[in-house]
Amino acid sequence: MARPYRLQGEDCLYHITSRGDDRKKIFLDKTDYQKFLEYLTTAKERFKFHLYCYCLMGNHYHLLLETTQPNISSIMQYVNTSYTTYYNIKRKRCGHLFQGRYKSILVDADAYFLELTRYIHLNPVKAKIVTVPEEYPWSSCKGYLSKKGDGLIDKDRIKKYLDMGIAGYINFMLKGMDSEYNPFKDVYAGFLLGRVDFIKDKLKSLKERIEGKEFSHKKELSAHLNEVDIIEAVAKHYRKSPEELIEMKTRPATEKKIAMYLLKRLTTLTNNQIGRIFGISFSAASKAAKDIARLIERNADIRKVTEEIISSLNG
Repeated sequence: MARPYRLQGEDCLYHITSRGDDRKKIFLDKTDYQKFLEYLTTAKERFKFHLYCYCLMGNHYHLLLETTQPNISSIMQYVNTSYTTYYNIKRKRCGHLFQGRYKSILVDADAYFLELTRYIHLNPVKAKIVTVPEEYPWSSCKGYLSKKGDGLIDKDRIKKYLDMGIAGYINFMLKGMDSEYNPFKDVYAGFLLGRVDFIKDKLKSLKERIEGKEFSHKKELSAHLNEVDIIEAVAKHYRKSPEELIEMKTRPATEKKIAMYLLKRLTTLTNNQIGRIFGISFSAASKAAKDIARLIERNADIRKVTEEIISSLNG
């Protein structure tokens, strides 16, 4: 079954969540929480997005962020892969940490921004970890209740969506503590949350992108593939974890080059974006893809491998 398409765009507000594999804990101690926030900080600097709200729970996390470029997949690839690598090295394990792909919902800020921040901040209260949201140390709630923020959320930009003072926001959260309302019951098609005109506009944008010239040469795969799918498929073929594939240094690292080649061939990622995923320059990413393209022409084994991986991606 095809996976839902991720509509990537600039100036888009997303609610992101990701859970531990088999719902196991992804944060085991204070250092884990701090490390995740460090990667989130680095991601903000590297990918230029705005962070509005977050909450790290034991076995999952919530983020509310706004892109400035069409790069939500690159953002989340960096965050989840970086944290997984750290977690696996620290605990001498390998394999997946997160349960499949992260879940992203495109949000109508005018209609749902306020409600979503309350929902995210009340997670620890609903889970009965704390009695009031500001007591929880691993969310942005304290930043909302401070004039200066917490150094991670974009407090100045939040003001354009949050038309109330600190006292008003505290009262707003208190009113939600006894409510069973879940804003995600209103999600349309699994990835859109907003008013009717917002949903129609985004669906129109999605249709134009899929049918446009940008996608004409890869229309069968473009509706459900991103870099996570491709890297996982290549890693699986070579019996590695995605983290091992990305971090491997051994030359000639043919499997790593194949991953870059397929990212270039099957997605709309630029060489610069591919390079960021693997921690190399855009020119090195371009060269790796070209190396495999040349090998495919004269090496039947490499050609067979790439065809098998593409076949697995296409179901």
